[in-house]
Amino acid sequence: MARGLTVLCWAVAAPGLLWATVRLLGVERGPLVQLLAFTPYVAAWSLVPVTLALALRRWWPAGVAVAAAVALIAVVVPRAVGGATDVEGPTLRVLTANLLAGAGDAETLVRLVRQHEVDVLAVQEFTPEAAARLDAYGLAGLLPHRELNPVVGTSGSGLYSRFPLTGTGVRENPGGFTQAYGTLTAPGAAPATVESVHPMAPYALGKLRDWERDLDGQPRATPGGPLRILIGDFNATLDHAPLRRLLSSGYRDAADAAGAGLTGTWGPYLPDRRHSSDRGPAIRRIAARITGDRIPPVTIDHVLVDRRVGVRDVSVLRLPGSDHRPVYAELALPRGDLRG
Repeated sequence: MARGLTVLCWAVAAPGLLWATVRLLGVERGPLVQLLAFTPYVAAWSLVPVTLALALRRWWPAGVAVAAAVALIAVVVPRAVGGATDVEGPTLRVLTANLLAGAGDAETLVRLVRQHEVDVLAVQEFTPEAAARLDAYGLAGLLPHRELNPVVGTSGSGLYSRFPLTGTGVRENPGGFTQAYGTLTAPGAAPATVESVHPMAPYALGKLRDWERDLDGQPRATPGGPLRILIGDFNATLDHAPLRRLLSSGYRDAADAAGAGLTGTWGPYLPDRRHSSDRGPAIRRIAARITGDRIPPVTIDHVLVDRRVGVRDVSVLRLPGSDHRPVYAELALPRGDLRG
C-alpha cells in the first residue's frame, strides 16, 4: 500500500516537471507545440501534486512537484498582475479581429470601432464580402485610410486607420496567410508602422514548420529606430518559444503589461445565432466545423508594441460569428521623430 502511494505521487508529479522543463527551455516539438498553449491551466493544476505528496508525506515527489509548480506559476501569474506602462504622449487606440473567413458580424465590429473610438483596426481572415459589409455599416467614414487584401477563404488581411497611411503594402507568409501593413503618424506622435499579423496555425504536425517560420519571419522591433506595432492573430501564446523570441527583439505584449494576459481570445466561441443577417450557407458550414472545438480558451491574439510605447488599457471583447475575440488596446505613443 505504501509503495503504491509513492508511485502515485511520482506519477502525478513527473508530468508537471516535464511540462515546466519544456516551457522553460523552449524545446516544444510535435504535439507539444499545441499542448503548450494550455500552460496556464497546467500551472493551476500543478498545485494538486504538491498537495497530494505533502498530504501523504512523500517528500521527494513533493519537492519535485513544488519545483514544477513554482516554475509554472512564475511564468504565468505575471500576466494577470501586469502594471500598465504609460508614457507621456498621444493616445493610439487599436483593435484586432479575426473574422473567421469573413463570418464575423460586421455590424458589431463597426459598433466596437465607434464605441471605443478606434484609430487602427487590423482584421484577419478578411474576405471581399466582409469588406463590403464593413463599409455598408459605416467603417469608411470612421477609418477612411486603408490597406486591404480581401481574399475568399482565410488568407485575407486588412488594415484600417483614422490617420493617413504611408509605406503601405501586403506581404505573404510562407504558410500562405497575408499581412497588410502601413505607417501612420498620429497628431503629435512619432510615426509608427502597424502590421496585421497572421502566421500559420499549428493545427497539424505538417504545419509546424510553416508556423515557426512565419513567426520567426515577423518584423523584429527596432529599439534604436522607428516604432513598430504588431497586432493580430499570432496563433501562439506567450508560452511558445517563437513568440518569446519575437518579444525579446524589443516588444512587449500589451495584455501582459496591462494584467489581461490570461484572458482567452480563441476557444469555444461559437457564432451567435442572434446575429444572422450577415451569414449564409458557407458560414454555417464554418460554424459547424468549429462546433466540436470545445477546448479551454487560449490567448493567441495579441497586441505587441515597441517597448517605448506605453500601455494604458487592454480589453478582450466579443464578436458574434467568429471563433476569436477581438483585442482592444489603448496605447501611448512617444512624441517626436524616432525614424533613426
